[in-house]
Amino acid sequence: MIDLRLIPQSEFSRVRGSGTPDAERLAVLAAMCRFNTLSAVKRAGSGHLGSSFSAMDIVVWLYFREMNTLAKGVTHPDRDVYFSSKGHDVPGLYSVLYAGGVVSREQLLKLRRLGGLDGHPDVGVTGIEANSGSLGMGISKGKGIAWAKRRLGRGGRVFVLTGDGELQEGQNYEALLNAARQGVPQLTVIVDHNKLQTDKPVAEISDLGDIEARFRTYGWLVLRCDGHSGADLERAFAELRRPRDVPAIVIADTVKGRGVSFMEHPRALAEGRGLYRWHAGAPDDESFAKASDELLAAVAAGFDRLGLGTPAIDRLVSDAAPSLGSGPREFVAEAYGQALVELAARRSDIVVLDGDLAADCRVRAFEEKYPDRFIENGIAEQDMVSMAGGLARTGLLPVVNSFASFLASRANEQIYNNATERSKVIYVCHFGGLIPAGPGKSHQSVRDISLFGALPDCTILQPCNPAETRLALEYLVERNDGVGVLRLAIGPSPRSIALPADYRFEPGRGAVLAEGGDTVLLAYGPVLLHEALVAAEILDARGSGLTVVNHPWVNRVDAQWLATLVGPYRRVCVVDDHAPVGGLADRVARSLAEHGLMEGREFLAFGVDHFPACGAPGEVLRHHGLDGTALAERLLEGTATLPAGASGGRGEEAYTLEAPQ
Repeated sequence: MIDLRLIPQSEFSRVRGSGTPDAERLAVLAAMCRFNTLSAVKRAGSGHLGSSFSAMDIVVWLYFREMNTLAKGVTHPDRDVYFSSKGHDVPGLYSVLYAGGVVSREQLLKLRRLGGLDGHPDVGVTGIEANSGSLGMGISKGKGIAWAKRRLGRGGRVFVLTGDGELQEGQNYEALLNAARQGVPQLTVIVDHNKLQTDKPVAEISDLGDIEARFRTYGWLVLRCDGHSGADLERAFAELRRPRDVPAIVIADTVKGRGVSFMEHPRALAEGRGLYRWHAGAPDDESFAKASDELLAAVAAGFDRLGLGTPAIDRLVSDAAPSLGSGPREFVAEAYGQALVELAARRSDIVVLDGDLAADCRVRAFEEKYPDRFIENGIAEQDMVSMAGGLARTGLLPVVNSFASFLASRANEQIYNNATERSKVIYVCHFGGLIPAGPGKSHQSVRDISLFGALPDCTILQPCNPAETRLALEYLVERNDGVGVLRLAIGPSPRSIALPADYRFEPGRGAVLAEGGDTVLLAYGPVLLHEALVAAEILDARGSGLTVVNHPWVNRVDAQWLATLVGPYRRVCVVDDHAPVGGLADRVARSLAEHGLMEGREFLAFGVDHFPACGAPGEVLRHHGLDGTALAERLLEGTATLPAGASGGRGEEAYTLEAPQ
């Protein structure tokens, strides 16, 4: 049994009122917040510790020393505003807001749960000033808030935290170029310069060079400090309080994983043989216990220095969400990575491009096997896609990898441009769909099928198991001539989905996985096919039955095959791991209508209604009416209406797949 503990809010009040010098009190508060952040992430089962810890001293300094936000109130129009542009360090911010009495204990203990605290910042949480998690937007948004304050005659400064890896995203420079002449001197950008990205040094991915000189050329006031030194932070912020007519940037040199010795760079990087393992994810039990003890010792020592005695600690009951399914831990993404290496052995034209997600996208094996055919573009999707277009124009076959939500949307114009050149590019959209839901709506991709599907001659495939993943990739490489999209679930599959022994991978055609009843339901991908099969099992037990069809061709339907498939059925249904618009349901409905197959039949479409909810997989699927039980209920009722207990939007009640790195 893991010993989960939390420092109560009352202890933060004791430290804040101790009357000791700011730097000493704030160092203790930061250690306390790190301890609570660790417990919250462990309890959630996922989250980002490395950057939460690197930024912690800065965030604590802002809220408890520099800003008027807590004193005036988090909704006061003249308050100082702070938000993190990178967003994945939000567990640390939640702990600071808890320490300040803004976030409740109950909320903190519902990190990454439905109705609790989102895995990336969301303005639905009191004290969160901007949605983030999609990188590079924060400076622009900060400019807007600062400009509006001036226009509306409101007081208060604006502080935006960015990551150093985040500075590879191009929008930052659009924002930086114009800010000095846009009249926003109350804006301060703080760079959490911990020098590490997801799992490698920033300098190895895309070296930022002399960022001090670069920022000065844009007309900003530029300061630099040790982001863990109270004296250095005091000096920098004292300078910022002086009158100025330009915005400011503070480059805060920090250590990723600060406060836990084995998580700190450079030790952690050395122990990981060049890879940093603490960027994301909850630590294993042994590592958690070591980190918890180390942080608690630092807190106890701080209390002793302040003359406050022994800190009170609350012990928590662990209530981890149940896992999604009970099948073997197979990953379609892992099969993709292996198949890519095998194809490259016979196809020397294959070049792989990555957006700082080599581990999550399972292309590290390719990077190690074929380093001369691997291009790391960093956090720069538009550059990566256009570079792929150039590679394709010269006869190479680029395979582009990133999370679906970023690749499909941020580089959409570049993808379209490549398509107009009739270039063959394969886009691999990882983290496709609703699940995992812990990271929140910035990472849940429910728009990508519609964005890619608008392209002529585009084939979108989402396989349901490792064998089909290999078939799908081989099809896109060897047989497909136009734009190819491979959409992959990122977590472990809920069950091992068995395809028929005579299964053939043919364009626009699916395969029956379960038979029964007068309703046929088409789905794709391991998550929602699992739920469809659960629904079939429930309906079979009730004497109703359901035929479930795996249809990996997300934007293509063979009309002749469809006519044969639906012949015996009164009702045709499609469940999309996507928004209701632009997915497989639209393709099937159009094909049915065009070929006169609607007459005498009902058609029902299920998808991710509204913005995707954040939480554990089971509770989020239920929330959107897409878990097996809810699907069975909806099919019995014969309606696309969400069942009781599901709301489709941001809910109050809130399964567990691993969250991505």
